[in-house]
Amino acid sequence: MSNSTKYIFVTGGVTSSLGKGIISASLAKLLQARGYSVTIQKLDPYINIDPGTLNPYEHGECFVTDDGAETDLDLGHYERFLNVPTSQANNITTGRIYLSVIEKERRGEFLGKTVQVIPHITDEIKHRIQLVAKNGEYDIVITEIGGTVGDIESLPYVEAVRQLVWEYEKDCIVVHLTLVPYLAAAGELKTKPTQHSVKQLLELGVQPDILCCRTEHELDLNLRRKIAKFCNVSMNAVIEARDASSIYDVPLLMLAEELDIVVLDKLGLPKNTAPDLTQWKSFLDKLKNPSQEITIGLVGKYVELKDAYKSISEALIHAGVSNDTKVNVEWIQSEKVKKSNVNKLLAGLDGILVAPGFGSRGIAGKIEAVQFARENNIPFLGICLGMQCAVIEFARNVLGYDDAHSTEIAEDSKHPVISMMEEQKTISNMGGTMRLGAYKCQLKPKSNVAAAYDSDKISERHRHRYEFNSDYLDVFEAAGMKATGKNPKSNLVEVVEIPSHPWFVGVQFHPEYKSTVAKPHPLSVAFVNASLINKK
Repeated sequence: MSNSTKYIFVTGGVTSSLGKGIISASLAKLLQARGYSVTIQKLDPYINIDPGTLNPYEHGECFVTDDGAETDLDLGHYERFLNVPTSQANNITTGRIYLSVIEKERRGEFLGKTVQVIPHITDEIKHRIQLVAKNGEYDIVITEIGGTVGDIESLPYVEAVRQLVWEYEKDCIVVHLTLVPYLAAAGELKTKPTQHSVKQLLELGVQPDILCCRTEHELDLNLRRKIAKFCNVSMNAVIEARDASSIYDVPLLMLAEELDIVVLDKLGLPKNTAPDLTQWKSFLDKLKNPSQEITIGLVGKYVELKDAYKSISEALIHAGVSNDTKVNVEWIQSEKVKKSNVNKLLAGLDGILVAPGFGSRGIAGKIEAVQFARENNIPFLGICLGMQCAVIEFARNVLGYDDAHSTEIAEDSKHPVISMMEEQKTISNMGGTMRLGAYKCQLKPKSNVAAAYDSDKISERHRHRYEFNSDYLDVFEAAGMKATGKNPKSNLVEVVEIPSHPWFVGVQFHPEYKSTVAKPHPLSVAFVNASLINKK
């Protein structure tokens, strides 16, 4: 471990979904605002190598980094809060840990020793935790441990944390996020779940330094004293993490609780500079006091779990703030969209966004939604599969290719306007084999997309196997759908537009991954602006 780098471990107890990712990102934001260079990594206890093959209903959105890593959606929070890109090193799963150890064993690196959870698995975890800071570019590394303390799956991670804290006592602290529930029948907050959670952690040899207590009500002085006394932490280290109306409130709530000060004191780091959160406060002020509002319909097949489209919904919030506008998202299940009800379901929307996805389920509804947006001059943004649906719809209803489709869904289509990428045809493994990560794109001058970016050269993140079939490009362009963005090396069509439409853009890439509080994504900003104009 580098002497110049400090480590903060964030664990959770009592229940999942307490918000470890948001607390980690908020703390990182405060430390960053004080002038420290900070990064965050997530350790996930599942045995999948990455979330790339997981159904979004299982794990929410799969977030893609510039270097092509398929990662946990919490990395999206990290990037949105810090405005700093993450990488493969920022998300580690148990599957990746075990794979690495087994590969070493097969190569004979353990010299015939019995390979065990301790020390081999825990040593690999410790190595991966420190890997992100090997170049010495970070003052502080925050490591979020997925799951809850006591889970069998999380035990090796907690043990690795215990060892690191023992080995580098002055350079490590543990922040434990726990629940202080309110019992309505008793009319009071209960600290016992927190006490039991800390006890579990202590049984594993880890004493938390700071407790972040998720609660619906104020933690008064008596409650704080009780928690501190029975959990063996200092009074100022009992932090109230009250429910907030927006995730973007949390850094300011943690600032008010002086979480950053407590952390720096425990790490022995100076508090030279007060946190500069001017831009953040300005963003929040605009978020809470918009001068206008619009409604955008998000048509997707996973809308029951809104985390499946987390980056898109957050990008629309950022774009709304940039346009001084509240963006209401109407979540529309694409399976329910039919020709018979499309007018009823989509009428009154100021803009329509057709979301990414894979597979045939709900695709007919997405195509209907595209047709409705195109024929009624409603601003449209299609992302990944949404762009492909726009191509299919145009081929069927403008070009007259009734059976036009993607070979992903209809291999025997006479008009495969969307087809599998050539380099994907020999691939048998599904995990980590798509076209992933950042690729350059050349934009056509005077197009909507070039105007949005105010540039003709961009780089965006991808996650797909299928592409626009360029054999059909000439006939599409002759009929009015233009390719306004292409990969400069492969000539792959990345962007399609209909210039005769007020604002109709389909992109093969995922712009939502790069939207942050500090830098709302220009394409989302342009789409929201077009929807505003449409409303007026």
